[in-house]
Amino acid sequence: MDKISAGYPALTTLTSPIRKDLASQLAPRILDMARARSMRSGDPLREEAFAKELGVSRSPIRRGFALLEELGLAVKEPNRGFFLTCDARSVDTGKLPLEVDTFEDFYLRVVDDVLAGDIGASFFEAELMRKYAVPRGQVIKVLNRLAREGMIERNPGQGWSTNAFLHDTDAHIQSYRFRMAVEPAALLEPGYQVDQVAFAKARKIQESLLAGEIFTLSRSQLFQIGAQLHELIVRCSGNPFFLESIRRQNQLRRFMAYKANVDRPRLIQQCREHIELLDLIESGQREAAADYLRRHLDHVSRLKAAHEARIAEQSAESG
Repeated sequence: MDKISAGYPALTTLTSPIRKDLASQLAPRILDMARARSMRSGDPLREEAFAKELGVSRSPIRRGFALLEELGLAVKEPNRGFFLTCDARSVDTGKLPLEVDTFEDFYLRVVDDVLAGDIGASFFEAELMRKYAVPRGQVIKVLNRLAREGMIERNPGQGWSTNAFLHDTDAHIQSYRFRMAVEPAALLEPGYQVDQVAFAKARKIQESLLAGEIFTLSRSQLFQIGAQLHELIVRCSGNPFFLESIRRQNQLRRFMAYKANVDRPRLIQQCREHIELLDLIESGQREAAADYLRRHLDHVSRLKAAHEARIAEQSAESG
């Protein structure tokens, strides 16, 4: 029996075609986000959180939730909102009767071209429309998302400019040096309190990555998982200043991480180190965990520096 069919009667009894509108485009992305967060059956679907992440208003998100309810994947409770009726990771979105949304692929294509320098430091919407042969509305959606994420900004007059940080290898490495100072310090805060439920969920996500999801999740999902793990570790310090600084760093390094996540086999060792780090923290060895985290970040920063050096060398040779 199909994994998505077992236990979901609404899927087998659905007779009318699914509407090809924004809701049907958002529904798979809502499930992808829920999957990246390892959401379980009974977990609430928060309109505000999904709307902010997907860059739309709460109304289409609500319609997306309703569509998931039609498929038997969510349920609406009076005065409480929508809740998942199954584990997000058990759902194969490719087998759902939903319109395929190519937005994420287009978004990542634009990201790659910006990072590769194929899109100039300053550019206009019309250039991208010609380059990708897509309508203006689709280009605007991607540009607005990139602007919210800090990759680009709108010029005072016309056009857009990319964030200089994206091509500044030194600044990227310096961001790791900053994290090496902040994240281990957060572990040593006197009020540090492990969130057992969140740690268990984070551990399960890392184990799922090692079981093969490193090779199936999108680059944006892989980044989100890693960022959320490090934010969780810092959040348990109870110090909001540490947490805000790490969130800002994650925002800045998002796109360089997308670039690095192309090398998926390298992420296997990082997952193993993440699990070892969780072990140390949960066993109460916070000083050892702080030292381990510092070395982990240093190792990753050196890998990133070597990766950037190879790219620069290849570019020089091809030039």
